[in-house]
Amino acid sequence: MSTAGAGLEGVVATTSSICFINGEAGVLSYQGFNIHTLAENATFEEVVYLLWHGKLPNESELKSLKSELTSERELPAEVIGFLKSVPKATPMDVLRTAVSMLGLFDPIAADGSDEANRTKAVKLVAKLPAIVSNFDRLRNGKDIIAADPNLSHAANFLYTLNGKRPDDVMEKVFDVALILHADHELNASTFAARVTAATLSDIYSAATSAIGALKGPLHGGANEAVVRMLLASKSPEEAVQKAKSDLANKVKVPGFGHRVYRVLDPRAVHLKKLSEELGKRTGHGELFEKSARVEKAVKELKNLNANVDFYSASTYYSLGIPVDIFTPVFAVSRIAGWTAHILEQYRNNRLIRPRADYTGAPDGQTWIPLEARR
Repeated sequence: MSTAGAGLEGVVATTSSICFINGEAGVLSYQGFNIHTLAENATFEEVVYLLWHGKLPNESELKSLKSELTSERELPAEVIGFLKSVPKATPMDVLRTAVSMLGLFDPIAADGSDEANRTKAVKLVAKLPAIVSNFDRLRNGKDIIAADPNLSHAANFLYTLNGKRPDDVMEKVFDVALILHADHELNASTFAARVTAATLSDIYSAATSAIGALKGPLHGGANEAVVRMLLASKSPEEAVQKAKSDLANKVKVPGFGHRVYRVLDPRAVHLKKLSEELGKRTGHGELFEKSARVEKAVKELKNLNANVDFYSASTYYSLGIPVDIFTPVFAVSRIAGWTAHILEQYRNNRLIRPRADYTGAPDGQTWIPLEARR
């Protein structure tokens, strides 16, 4: 039996048509469409359709998907009651539990047909933003804002979160951010989702598994650490000195390096531009300046590139998104990819059951009576 490296690094675990990554060349594409092409031209709704169906939607197909998503934005009353009952809970814990609850109140939760699973995928993409925005408002003593059917997926989230309809620039910025985070091949959360789906468990269980994996600080949460680092510094110069000090003391600077990419993360290219533009419009220009200066210093000192989390931090902050829901917002986007992978797993399923390279004591150990053990 061949031996895998730690963390299954370099191991090909399945075949998939959804996402392609070339870490040496800095390439990321969804169903053959380069991430730069999508960031410059697509809407998030188009990307959701692309991830699920392997092609861009025509006008009728896009209109139908938008209508489906809009009609599924409302949460069950029981889930809203739960959100009201845990105002001091950690947002990722709330999201994980609320998504699991969605399965309790979906009459087709146990229906494993292709049609039912696609319907449930629509519900998950539509309802995750509502869970995040409704919880944030409720924990701050504010009323829930009803979804606006005339707003896009991106604009409606910002509206139901902040109570103000975003302008065209803010809507576009968040829409692109959603696209950039929508999928990333077999990352930890996506693999967790596929492992659960491979047992033929329901789609809500698979999505809950993914959220549980995303909660871990080695996967989600890096952009939260980035913005806290930036906000703790009074000036760009202080931010740079803090980063240099951390590097000298072998402390990891959040938002740099990547398990797959050996060059600049292609998603960071767009987020850097968005961060700069939005920072100027919202009065957070210094936050971008701190980011740019820290990026330059870390690159010069350690030859490390910024990843997707680094500039998404200042981008989300400028959009008025509370820091502790940055990771749930990651899930609001990544649910598109998770559901695509879950649906793909169901269509061509085989139970995922790897082996372990055993390093324990050899077989045949001598039994020692209890009274003789030390």
